[in-house]
Order: sequence, then C-alpha cells, then structure tokens
Amino acid sequence: MLELPVNTMPPLAGGLAWSASVNLAIASANRLGSGSGVSFLGRNNANRKHMAKCIPRWFNGGGQKQSGFMKKIILFLTLAGPLTAAPWPMHIIDNTSRGADGVRLLDINNDKRLDIATGWEEGGVIRAYLHPGNAKVTERWPMIEVGKVKSPEDAVFVDLDGDGYEDIVSCSEGQTRTVHFHWSPRNDPQREVLPWRTQAVPVTVGKQSWMFAVPLWVDEQGMDLVLGSKGAEASIGWLQSPKDPRAVGDWRFHRWYDAGWVMSLIKADMDGDGDLDVLASDRRSRTPGVLWLENPGVAAMKNNPAQRWAAHRVGATGREVMFITRSIRKQLVVRKAKEKTTAIYAAVRPNRIEVLRPGKDVKQPWDEEIITYSLDRFGTAKAARAADLDGDGQLEIAVSCESATGDKSGVFYLKPVDGKWEPHDIGGPKGLKYDRIELLDLDGDGDLDLLTCEERDFNAVLWYENPAK
Repeated sequence: MLELPVNTMPPLAGGLAWSASVNLAIASANRLGSGSGVSFLGRNNANRKHMAKCIPRWFNGGGQKQSGFMKKIILFLTLAGPLTAAPWPMHIIDNTSRGADGVRLLDINNDKRLDIATGWEEGGVIRAYLHPGNAKVTERWPMIEVGKVKSPEDAVFVDLDGDGYEDIVSCSEGQTRTVHFHWSPRNDPQREVLPWRTQAVPVTVGKQSWMFAVPLWVDEQGMDLVLGSKGAEASIGWLQSPKDPRAVGDWRFHRWYDAGWVMSLIKADMDGDGDLDVLASDRRSRTPGVLWLENPGVAAMKNNPAQRWAAHRVGATGREVMFITRSIRKQLVVRKAKEKTTAIYAAVRPNRIEVLRPGKDVKQPWDEEIITYSLDRFGTAKAARAADLDGDGQLEIAVSCESATGDKSGVFYLKPVDGKWEPHDIGGPKGLKYDRIELLDLDGDGDLDLLTCEERDFNAVLWYENPAK
C-alpha cells in the first residue's frame, strides 16, 4: 500500500497562497471564495488590519525573532512555490428551496445537453433543470417541479414504463422512508406544461431510509431499480418491475446485501462477463468500505428473483467511505465497445482520497494508493472524481467536502507534481456542506466544469466554471 502526502503549506490569512517573495504575496494575494479576483488587500479595511496584525506573527513568532522559522519558510517557498490558485467562478442554477441534495444527469429533451434531477431535502421538492444552452448557461436554468415529498435524499431520471418519456424516481429518508415515482406527462415534449403525478411505491413505504437509486435491467423484463439505504434494516437490493410498471402496488423488493449506510451505487461490468454488476460504497456498517456485487446473470434472476448477489471487497475496508467514482478505459471487443474500470476514487473521512486499482483478479482486494490532505485548509472528504482539468494530459482529482467551516474551502482539486499531490482551490471559504460532484463541459468551451450542490451557505444547485479555457 502506497501512501503519498499532499504537498501543503500553512494557510495564511484564510487561505492566502504565498508566492516566492513576501512582497509579491502581499501585492497579489486574493481572498479565496470571492470568485471575482478582487484583491484581498483592497476589499476592506478589516482585511488590511488583519493582514497588518498577522504579518509580524507569521514571520517573527508574535514579535519574537525566530530565524530558524524564517529559514524553513524561505526553503519551503523555494521548493514548493505557490500551491493555490484563485477560485473558479461560481454560477447558481437554483437556490429557491432548502437542502439541495445531489445532482443526477440525463439528456431528457434530446438537445444533446445533460439535464439535472435534484431532490431538496429540507424543502421537500423534486426538481428537474433543463440545460438552457451555452449562451445562457451562467443564468438560472429553466426548472420543472415534478413533485413534493418529505426528506428526499436522491432523485434520478429513468423511463419506468418505456413510453419514451423520462420519469423521476426519488428516495426519501427521515420519517418518510419511501421511494416515490414521479410520472412524466405523456405528449408533453418540454415536460413543463402538463402536471406530473407522484406515487409512493407501497413495498418501500416505511421500510428503510432510502438513499440512492440506479436504473438497471436486472431480469430484462422491464426497467428495474437498484436501491441503497441506511440505518436500521439498511440494504442494497433491487426493486423488480411488474408487467405493468404503472401498477405501483405490484413492484417487489429483493434484498442482496446487508448494509450500514449506502453512499454510492454505480452500475458497471466489473468482471468483464458482459452483464452489469453494482459497485458500491458503504459506511458505518459491520464491514464498511468499497465493494461490488456480482450479477449472476439474467437466467438466474428470472429463475429466482430473490437470489443474493455475491459481494467482493475492493478496498478502504474498515474506513468511513463517502462518495466514490470510477475511471474507465474503452475497449473494442468483437466490434462492440466495452468499458473496463481502471481505478476507483473514494472520498474517505476525514481527509483521505483512496485510489483503488485492480490486479489480475478483480474479485480480490485492489491495490490502494492513499492521498491525505490538510484539514487546516479544507473540509472533510465527501466526494472525489478524476479527470484532466487543466488540459495537460494527466488526471487531477476533484474533491468536495463537508464541514468546511471558517476559512476552509469546500471544493478543490489535487494535482500530481513530482510524486506529490498539490492542492488547488476551486470554491474558496464560502460553502459548508457539498455533495457528490460531476465533471462536464457545461459552457461548451472545451474544458471540464464542476457541478454539485451545497446545502448550507449557498443552499443551491451550482457549478464552478473551469478557467482553463
């Protein structure tokens, strides 16, 4: 197991990054989180006074001469240089409810742009957001409120009945503990003129604190759902579609795995046998960590819908794993493109990103690379996703956080430089509790932006604009 520390430096004045000289730092330091590039020193007198008080302490130990400390600072600046860039510009998609909780993507109106489904946990509403096009993408997006349910934790697009119109499935925890179907109005291409209809799925009502849903054809007899939950009776299992999917009383739930608190569910062919397995992260269980459940095949599931799927441990075992993502390599096999998982990126509390890579046998624990970062500068790990963010041909790791209190940033990325991982700020100090993240080119400029939710300070579905292009 390889452990690589993040190349960090002490945070100065709420996240200031110092250049190779003090004068340059004072002239150019920016207050992280403004999104405007406004000089820290020029914002207000309070900041100037704070800087004036802090500079003697930073370099003289509160007025006492400490030449050794100064030598270490100078050496650090010489070797490391500045590690933090100005934050990325932030754009709000919607902030008119409370407790935005997750973003799930699908093009629901065939305009070749990804739209968003989100549940608002405290606000008790389920909404869909239609990408407005590149010219208006920095403005508030057109919105459809598809239903009202209490304590929604997740919302995902899926055509439940095969009518060609995407419906939405929401999962609720709290006292609601129910999966709801939000039926899209037929013959309404814009999905925003006619009313949507919300129905509770009886087999789920009051049974578990439902956290996450993934559409998956399990027995190839209709679109099914893989569900994950938390707390008492928590599980991973499948919600089996009946012959008539709109007969909500006929859906059946079958348990596969006893869980603690399911954070992520990802459908992927983990073993290369041609069917889709389920990759998951589970926290606060008897066996927390990253695992995958092996699909026994269509014939087996048709024969015995209650058959449990075999669990295989991947890594981060015994750790409190939050959201996970995977990187893939596409292969052409017999004229058909297949995806192979090359790495899994797991956010692990309090301040770890674990990169898990498969060996020859994917059913055995994977190789682990552990990256740690400074909790003095950033919140606790919530989600991690890898992509080339700056166009240099190598993967960076974007990270979102919870508990980003005070001057801590809640969104940043890690860049590999000379065998170490350097942190670069994205969000600045405003923003306390973020959720899962997506990396995609929202504005059509050729680089990847970061889409997420923030539940406390901004209370919004929002995105950060990548300044690379």
